[in-house]
Amino acid sequence: MTGMRAVVQRVTEARVTVAGETVGAIEGPGLCVLVGVTHDDTPAEADRLARKLWTLRLLPADENGVEQSCSDIGAPLLVISQFTLYGDARKGRRPTWNAAAPGPVAEPLVDEVVARLRALGAKVETGRFGADMRVALVNDGPFTVIVEV
Repeated sequence: MTGMRAVVQRVTEARVTVAGETVGAIEGPGLCVLVGVTHDDTPAEADRLARKLWTLRLLPADENGVEQSCSDIGAPLLVISQFTLYGDARKGRRPTWNAAAPGPVAEPLVDEVVARLRALGAKVETGRFGADMRVALVNDGPFTVIVEV
């Protein structure tokens, strides 16, 4: 089985609200990152994912035509837990969530991704784990990639 999974979107802005209250917001260029955790994930994978997100060249090119990373320009990230990234809809009409880690496993690992990003120097905003969140963003491109570590 693969490790942590993230859907990464290049954005000009993104925010997450819970019960009408904005709990996290960024102005871009930056990345909106949905993070999924499976049962066997570890803090080492959280560290690899954080380093990948911080250095992945997904942001608009500089004056020399070279795409930039968050680390290159200090771009912000909005990190949101997303257990549905491990949904399996291959059979029937209802996805199963068997591959998604339960909250007590997933929450500390998503928090670890955020902590590692901040330790690298990133400005990181977050959603609220387990809450009914509303995510609004302006996808720049559109540009979306899936990252697995």
